[in-house]
Amino acid sequence: MSVYFENETGIEFDFNNPEEIAETAVYTVFDDKEIPEELDVNILVISPEDIREINRENRNIDSATDVLSFPYYDYDEPGVFEGEIYEDEENILGDIILCGEKIISQAEEYGHSQKREFAFLIVHSCLHLLGYDHMEADDAQIMQSEERRLMDLIDIHR
Repeated sequence: MSVYFENETGIEFDFNNPEEIAETAVYTVFDDKEIPEELDVNILVISPEDIREINRENRNIDSATDVLSFPYYDYDEPGVFEGEIYEDEENILGDIILCGEKIISQAEEYGHSQKREFAFLIVHSCLHLLGYDHMEADDAQIMQSEERRLMDLIDIHR
């Protein structure tokens, strides 16, 4: 498994090695959910203006958001990967797009570290890449429970 990480903003977070934190978050979710090692994840940190445009184009929501997830597979059951892995080809689970400025502002708003907000948004997005959703109350409870459990495994707390 590979995590391809790029920060297009020039923002420097107040923690070291965001790429390492991103990999830890993704690997923790993948290991926990027994996702095939051949799958890769792309993570991109962009500006509020850029994420707003992507949000508008893909979801018809004309506002900046903290994170967008673009899964490449469909799921019958969240967290149970049944997709096909192709030998000698790129196998991408999906794309995660983060808003760097939202990470900083939400960390301050919620009273926790930027590192925690960054890792949480990646865990949250990985769950979306694995078919989890939070549109219905029951689904939201399941997803939030998974987020808490996975953040405990990563050992990054509020």
